[in-house]
Amino acid sequence: MQKGKMATESRKLLGIRVDLTSYPDAANRVIAWAREESSRYVCVAPVSSVMEAYDDLRFEQIINAAALVTPDGVPVVWALRLLGLQNATRVYGPDLTLEVLRIAEHEGIPVGFYGAEALVLERLLSVLAHRFPLLKIAYAFSPPFRPLSSEEDADVVEEVGRSGARILFVGIGSPNQEYWMAAHQGCIQGVMIGVGAAFDFLAGTKPQAPRWMMRIGMEWFFRLATEPRRLWKRYLKQNPRYVVFFILQLLRWKSAQPQAATPIE
Repeated sequence: MQKGKMATESRKLLGIRVDLTSYPDAANRVIAWAREESSRYVCVAPVSSVMEAYDDLRFEQIINAAALVTPDGVPVVWALRLLGLQNATRVYGPDLTLEVLRIAEHEGIPVGFYGAEALVLERLLSVLAHRFPLLKIAYAFSPPFRPLSSEEDADVVEEVGRSGARILFVGIGSPNQEYWMAAHQGCIQGVMIGVGAAFDFLAGTKPQAPRWMMRIGMEWFFRLATEPRRLWKRYLKQNPRYVVFFILQLLRWKSAQPQAATPIE
Protein backbone atom coordinates (compact mmCIF):
# COMPACT_ATOMS: atom_id res chain seq x y z
CA MET A 1 0.00 0.00 0.00
CA GLN A 2 1.22 3.51 -0.83
CA LYS A 3 2.72 5.27 2.19
CA GLY A 4 0.19 7.49 3.93
CA LYS A 5 -2.79 5.96 2.19
CA MET A 6 -5.23 4.26 4.53
CA ALA A 7 -7.45 1.34 3.62
CA THR A 8 -11.17 1.95 3.32
CA GLU A 9 -14.18 0.30 1.76
CA SER A 10 -15.30 1.70 -1.56
CA ARG A 11 -17.41 1.04 -4.63
CA LYS A 12 -16.90 1.83 -8.29
CA LEU A 13 -19.71 4.13 -9.42
CA LEU A 14 -19.87 4.35 -13.22
CA GLY A 15 -16.10 3.84 -13.26
CA ILE A 16 -14.91 6.05 -10.40
CA ARG A 17 -13.99 4.90 -6.91
CA VAL A 18 -16.10 6.44 -4.17
CA ASP A 19 -15.04 5.72 -0.60
CA LEU A 20 -17.06 4.83 2.46
CA THR A 21 -16.17 7.62 4.88
CA SER A 22 -17.65 10.20 7.24
CA TYR A 23 -16.80 13.72 8.35
CA PRO A 24 -14.67 12.60 11.34
CA ASP A 25 -12.99 9.85 9.33
CA ALA A 26 -12.21 12.05 6.31
CA ALA A 27 -11.01 14.96 8.45
CA ASN A 28 -8.77 12.74 10.58
CA ARG A 29 -7.24 11.21 7.46
CA VAL A 30 -6.47 14.67 6.11
CA ILE A 31 -4.92 15.72 9.41
CA ALA A 32 -2.79 12.56 9.57
CA TRP A 33 -1.47 13.14 6.05
CA ALA A 34 -0.82 16.80 6.87
CA ARG A 35 1.25 15.84 9.90
CA GLU A 36 3.32 13.57 7.65
CA GLU A 37 3.75 16.44 5.13
CA SER A 38 2.44 13.93 2.61
CA SER A 39 1.55 15.23 -0.85
CA ARG A 40 -1.99 13.93 -1.45
CA TYR A 41 -5.23 15.16 -2.87
CA VAL A 42 -8.82 14.58 -1.83
CA CYS A 43 -11.79 14.76 -4.20
CA VAL A 44 -15.43 15.28 -3.33
CA ALA A 45 -17.72 13.53 -5.80
CA PRO A 46 -21.22 14.80 -6.58
CA VAL A 47 -23.18 13.48 -9.56
CA SER A 48 -21.58 16.06 -11.87
CA SER A 49 -18.09 14.69 -11.13
CA VAL A 50 -19.27 11.11 -11.62
CA MET A 51 -20.65 11.99 -15.05
CA GLU A 52 -17.62 14.11 -16.00
CA ALA A 53 -15.46 11.07 -15.26
CA TYR A 54 -17.84 8.79 -17.18
CA ASP A 55 -17.35 10.97 -20.27
CA ASP A 56 -13.62 11.62 -19.85
CA LEU A 57 -11.15 8.80 -19.21
CA ARG A 58 -8.39 11.17 -18.09
CA PHE A 59 -10.67 12.71 -15.46
CA GLU A 60 -11.72 9.24 -14.32
CA GLN A 61 -8.06 8.33 -13.83
CA ILE A 62 -7.44 11.50 -11.81
CA ILE A 63 -10.37 10.82 -9.48
CA ASN A 64 -9.33 7.21 -9.00
CA ALA A 65 -5.76 8.27 -8.12
CA ALA A 66 -6.96 10.49 -5.24
CA ALA A 67 -6.07 9.54 -1.68
CA LEU A 68 -9.75 9.83 -0.76
CA VAL A 69 -12.96 10.31 -2.75
CA THR A 70 -15.96 11.35 -0.69
CA PRO A 71 -19.64 10.96 -1.66
CA ASP A 72 -20.53 14.65 -1.95
CA GLY A 73 -24.11 14.27 -3.21
CA VAL A 74 -27.11 12.48 -1.73
CA PRO A 75 -27.77 10.60 -5.01
CA VAL A 76 -24.19 9.29 -4.79
CA VAL A 77 -24.84 8.14 -1.21
CA TRP A 78 -28.03 6.37 -2.31
CA ALA A 79 -26.05 4.61 -5.05
CA LEU A 80 -23.41 3.39 -2.57
CA ARG A 81 -26.12 2.01 -0.30
CA LEU A 82 -27.76 0.19 -3.20
CA LEU A 83 -24.34 -1.25 -4.03
CA GLY A 84 -24.03 -2.75 -0.57
CA LEU A 85 -22.46 0.00 1.55
CA GLN A 86 -25.41 0.44 3.89
CA ASN A 87 -23.56 2.82 6.22
CA ALA A 88 -22.67 5.32 3.48
CA THR A 89 -23.22 8.96 4.44
CA ARG A 90 -22.71 12.23 2.66
CA VAL A 91 -19.40 14.06 3.06
CA TYR A 92 -20.16 17.47 1.58
CA GLY A 93 -17.33 19.80 0.59
CA PRO A 94 -18.29 22.90 2.64
CA ASP A 95 -19.02 20.85 5.77
CA LEU A 96 -15.82 18.83 5.37
CA THR A 97 -13.92 22.11 5.06
CA LEU A 98 -15.29 23.29 8.40
CA GLU A 99 -14.52 19.97 10.11
CA VAL A 100 -10.93 19.97 8.85
CA LEU A 101 -10.47 23.61 9.88
CA ARG A 102 -11.81 22.87 13.35
CA ILE A 103 -9.25 20.13 13.92
CA ALA A 104 -6.44 22.07 12.21
CA GLU A 105 -7.08 24.99 14.58
CA HIS A 106 -6.90 22.67 17.58
CA GLU A 107 -3.76 20.92 16.30
CA GLY A 108 -2.02 24.11 15.15
CA ILE A 109 -1.69 22.89 11.56
CA PRO A 110 -1.26 25.76 9.04
CA VAL A 111 -3.75 25.87 6.17
CA GLY A 112 -4.03 27.68 2.85
CA PHE A 113 -6.66 28.64 0.29
CA TYR A 114 -6.31 28.68 -3.49
CA GLY A 115 -9.22 29.94 -5.56
CA ALA A 116 -12.22 32.29 -5.81
CA GLU A 117 -12.36 35.94 -6.80
CA ALA A 118 -10.30 38.30 -4.66
CA LEU A 119 -13.33 39.82 -2.91
CA VAL A 120 -14.81 36.38 -2.17
CA LEU A 121 -11.50 35.14 -0.80
CA GLU A 122 -11.15 38.25 1.36
CA ARG A 123 -14.65 37.73 2.71
CA LEU A 124 -13.95 34.03 3.34
CA LEU A 125 -10.81 34.78 5.33
CA SER A 126 -12.72 37.31 7.43
CA VAL A 127 -15.48 34.81 8.18
CA LEU A 128 -12.99 32.08 9.09
CA ALA A 129 -10.89 34.39 11.27
CA HIS A 130 -14.03 35.14 13.30
CA ARG A 131 -15.13 31.51 13.45
CA PHE A 132 -11.68 30.00 14.10
CA PRO A 133 -9.67 32.73 15.85
CA LEU A 134 -6.65 30.49 16.53
CA LEU A 135 -6.51 29.02 13.02
CA LYS A 136 -3.15 29.49 11.28
CA ILE A 137 -4.00 30.73 7.79
CA ALA A 138 -0.58 30.64 6.15
CA TYR A 139 -1.48 31.16 2.50
CA ALA A 140 -4.28 32.58 0.36
CA PHE A 141 -4.29 33.32 -3.35
CA SER A 142 -6.98 34.26 -5.86
CA PRO A 143 -5.69 32.99 -9.23
CA PRO A 144 -6.66 34.68 -12.50
CA PHE A 145 -9.42 33.17 -14.65
CA ARG A 146 -6.92 31.69 -17.09
CA PRO A 147 -4.23 29.04 -16.97
CA LEU A 148 -1.12 30.21 -15.14
CA SER A 149 2.12 30.52 -17.04
CA SER A 150 4.87 28.11 -16.04
CA GLU A 151 6.61 30.95 -14.20
CA GLU A 152 3.43 31.92 -12.33
CA ASP A 153 2.78 28.31 -11.42
CA ALA A 154 6.31 27.87 -10.13
CA ASP A 155 5.80 30.97 -7.98
CA VAL A 156 2.60 29.49 -6.50
CA VAL A 157 4.36 26.23 -5.63
CA GLU A 158 7.25 28.13 -4.04
CA GLU A 159 4.94 30.42 -2.06
CA VAL A 160 2.82 27.54 -0.76
CA GLY A 161 5.97 25.71 0.31
CA ARG A 162 7.45 28.80 1.95
CA SER A 163 4.20 29.52 3.79
CA GLY A 164 4.30 26.20 5.63
CA ALA A 165 0.66 25.40 4.78
CA ARG A 166 0.09 21.67 5.19
CA ILE A 167 -3.54 21.63 4.05
CA LEU A 168 -4.49 23.54 0.91
CA PHE A 169 -8.15 24.03 0.07
CA VAL A 170 -8.59 24.36 -3.68
CA GLY A 171 -11.76 26.09 -4.87
CA ILE A 172 -11.50 26.69 -8.61
CA GLY A 173 -14.45 24.54 -9.66
CA SER A 174 -14.64 21.04 -11.03
CA PRO A 175 -13.02 19.59 -13.12
CA ASN A 176 -10.34 22.32 -13.03
CA GLN A 177 -9.52 21.78 -9.37
CA GLU A 178 -9.03 18.02 -9.78
CA TYR A 179 -6.71 18.52 -12.76
CA TRP A 180 -4.81 21.18 -10.79
CA MET A 181 -4.39 18.99 -7.72
CA ALA A 182 -3.24 15.99 -9.75
CA ALA A 183 -0.70 18.15 -11.59
CA HIS A 184 0.69 19.47 -8.29
CA GLN A 185 0.89 16.20 -6.38
CA GLY A 186 4.53 15.81 -5.43
CA CYS A 187 5.16 19.55 -5.84
CA ILE A 188 3.07 20.77 -2.93
CA GLN A 189 4.04 19.04 0.30
CA GLY A 190 0.64 18.94 1.88
CA VAL A 191 -2.88 17.71 1.43
CA MET A 192 -4.93 19.38 -1.29
CA ILE A 193 -8.72 19.22 -0.99
CA GLY A 194 -10.89 20.21 -3.94
CA VAL A 195 -13.96 21.83 -2.40
CA GLY A 196 -15.72 23.42 -5.38
CA ALA A 197 -18.11 26.20 -4.41
CA ALA A 198 -17.31 25.93 -0.69
CA PHE A 199 -15.43 29.24 -0.73
CA ASP A 200 -18.54 31.07 -1.97
CA PHE A 201 -20.89 29.22 0.37
CA LEU A 202 -18.78 29.76 3.48
CA ALA A 203 -18.11 33.38 2.58
CA GLY A 204 -21.85 33.92 2.19
CA THR A 205 -21.57 35.18 -1.39
CA LYS A 206 -23.72 32.35 -2.76
CA PRO A 207 -26.74 30.81 -1.04
CA GLN A 208 -26.72 27.16 0.01
CA ALA A 209 -29.76 24.96 -0.40
CA PRO A 210 -31.82 24.43 2.76
CA ARG A 211 -30.78 21.31 4.64
CA TRP A 212 -34.16 19.67 4.04
CA MET A 213 -33.61 19.97 0.29
CA MET A 214 -30.16 18.43 0.69
CA ARG A 215 -31.55 15.50 2.67
CA ILE A 216 -34.08 14.57 -0.03
CA GLY A 217 -31.59 14.89 -2.89
CA MET A 218 -33.04 18.14 -4.31
CA GLU A 219 -30.05 20.40 -3.77
CA TRP A 220 -29.46 20.36 -7.52
CA PHE A 221 -32.88 21.98 -8.08
CA PHE A 222 -32.06 24.84 -5.69
CA ARG A 223 -28.70 25.48 -7.36
CA LEU A 224 -30.27 25.33 -10.81
CA ALA A 225 -32.88 27.88 -9.73
CA THR A 226 -30.23 30.24 -8.36
CA GLU A 227 -27.72 29.87 -11.23
CA PRO A 228 -29.71 28.65 -14.26
CA ARG A 229 -27.44 30.03 -17.00
CA ARG A 230 -24.31 28.46 -15.54
CA LEU A 231 -25.73 25.16 -14.31
CA TRP A 232 -28.58 24.17 -16.62
CA LYS A 233 -26.42 21.95 -18.80
CA ARG A 234 -24.81 20.22 -15.81
CA TYR A 235 -28.09 19.24 -14.18
CA LEU A 236 -30.59 18.87 -17.01
CA LYS A 237 -28.20 16.86 -19.16
CA GLN A 238 -26.18 14.93 -16.60
CA ASN A 239 -28.73 13.99 -13.93
CA PRO A 240 -31.03 11.94 -16.20
CA ARG A 241 -28.02 10.18 -17.73
CA TYR A 242 -26.72 9.38 -14.25
CA VAL A 243 -30.02 7.75 -13.28
CA VAL A 244 -30.18 5.63 -16.43
CA PHE A 245 -26.56 4.52 -16.36
CA PHE A 246 -26.62 3.76 -12.64
CA ILE A 247 -29.78 1.62 -13.00
CA LEU A 248 -27.96 -0.38 -15.67
CA GLN A 249 -24.92 -0.76 -13.40
CA LEU A 250 -27.12 -1.79 -10.48
CA LEU A 251 -28.87 -4.46 -12.54
CA ARG A 252 -25.51 -5.88 -13.63
CA TRP A 253 -24.23 -5.78 -10.05
CA LYS A 254 -27.30 -7.59 -8.71
CA SER A 255 -27.10 -10.26 -11.39
CA ALA A 256 -23.47 -10.91 -10.44
CA GLN A 257 -24.22 -11.41 -6.73
CA PRO A 258 -24.23 -15.01 -5.43
CA GLN A 259 -27.75 -16.35 -5.15
CA ALA A 260 -28.87 -17.80 -1.83
CA ALA A 261 -29.35 -21.55 -1.99
CA THR A 262 -32.98 -22.71 -2.02
CA PRO A 263 -33.63 -24.94 1.01
CA ILE A 264 -34.66 -28.52 0.25
CA GLU A 265 -38.03 -29.39 1.70
